[in-house]
Amino acid sequence: MSVYKKLFSFMIVVLLSACASMGDGSKVEKQRAILTMKDDVLTKLFEQKPDTRKQLNAAPGYAVFSNANINLIFMAAGTGYGVVKNMNANTHTYMNMAEGGVGLGLGVKDYRIVMVFHTTDAMNSFITNGWTFGGNADAAAKAGDKGGSVEGEAYYGDVTVYTLTEAGLALQAVIKGTKFWVDKELN
Repeated sequence: MSVYKKLFSFMIVVLLSACASMGDGSKVEKQRAILTMKDDVLTKLFEQKPDTRKQLNAAPGYAVFSNANINLIFMAAGTGYGVVKNMNANTHTYMNMAEGGVGLGLGVKDYRIVMVFHTTDAMNSFITNGWTFGGNADAAAKAGDKGGSVEGEAYYGDVTVYTLTEAGLALQAVIKGTKFWVDKELN
């Protein structure tokens, strides 16, 4: 097995074991941790893009996810967790995510995703079906407040997606699939 394959395998195991679970704690503690992450991410988003506050408040719902991603030469993988807030019913649906892809790249990245659902059907379809498939090209070199990253905003039908890099060093151009699903333990 080549050095790259061994390193990639090791990184995948570490990433998936670290992020696939919220760790120890009760259901309420895990829910509270996710809601705290959501609030922190939204605070950062509103600071960077003040107009998004009005957009979220007018939407039927939104989702916020925390994700860690590894890309080593031709393969990428990631996993995370988050929550969908139904603004009309004032309810939360806790969810998990996993992604895999192929493309050129190298690096590890910890990032957040905010999805604004412009219709109730788009939000319900996301909760029920959860699949997305798309490309991704980005560059990030960030640790805390140091460094920078190229981040963006994308539109997929009735959903606007914002990404915010927390930390990482990555340069990648990847075609990937992402699966989101309801976390049965936390709902």
